[in-house]
Amino acid sequence: MQTREQRIYKVTLTGSIINMVLLVLKFAAGILGNSAAMVADAVHSLSDFLTDIVVLAFVKLSSKPADKDHDYGHGKYETIATSFIGMALVTVAVMLGWNGAQKILQAVQGERLQSPGLIAFVAAVVSIVLKEWVFRITRKVAREVNSQALEANAWHHRSDALSSIGTAMGIGGAVLLGNNWAVLDPLAAIAVSVLIFITAFRLLRQASGELLEESLPKETEDKIEQIVYQDPLASDVHNLHTRRIGSIIAIEMHLRLPGDISLSESHTHATELEKRLREEFGAGTHIMLHIEPVK
Repeated sequence: MQTREQRIYKVTLTGSIINMVLLVLKFAAGILGNSAAMVADAVHSLSDFLTDIVVLAFVKLSSKPADKDHDYGHGKYETIATSFIGMALVTVAVMLGWNGAQKILQAVQGERLQSPGLIAFVAAVVSIVLKEWVFRITRKVAREVNSQALEANAWHHRSDALSSIGTAMGIGGAVLLGNNWAVLDPLAAIAVSVLIFITAFRLLRQASGELLEESLPKETEDKIEQIVYQDPLASDVHNLHTRRIGSIIAIEMHLRLPGDISLSESHTHATELEKRLREEFGAGTHIMLHIEPVK
């Protein structure tokens, strides 16, 4: 049976091979077909390829067990990888938007834009099919192994598919309607850049929240309390602190047990609570319980 790290490597390597093939195809089609949108789409595929490398490198680091210098493990490396992917997407979005805006300005100033060739449209359709497939298999593995960085990379694949949809619409419209509508090509590039920027903002918001030790969502904390209160002796959960460390979560809290039970019984209840919490949130969940007597 494949380990978590092996599954992440396998699906990421699959995506990187497809990105490399599409990178060459798009650049060739963009140049031969005279399509600004396709060249911009090729730059997006280049960023996809580079972020695949980032994921492979950082997931390897994040998989290292806790050591004397990292008591909580190395999970934050996945968060850093997510940040890099988000910043790469921002760069791609700005480049696409700027390139498209320049082409539109040329058209407004009366310069006649050349309509793109059919080869660029074919390349866009091929990209849509391949990148949507890679998105689906990558997201599936990301959710099964609970990898934030891999899910971020999956959405990077999806943004490339969306980019190619916009590119195909712009190129297709320009090809069918002729040079008078060639401006559709850069308009598609700008529309795609907005979609990519929204995806990038979501990823960066998620990563920054984790780096700043943001608490887990209220529904998750409510679920934690619900599990604790399944123990008939447990009461008054307070000082609940939660956060995410890469692919795992950390839970720290105070709770009360009857003061007349023995230390051994108290330990047994605490161990059972930890077991239930790990069954719900994963075996790697970091748990710190402080037991107090009922007042």
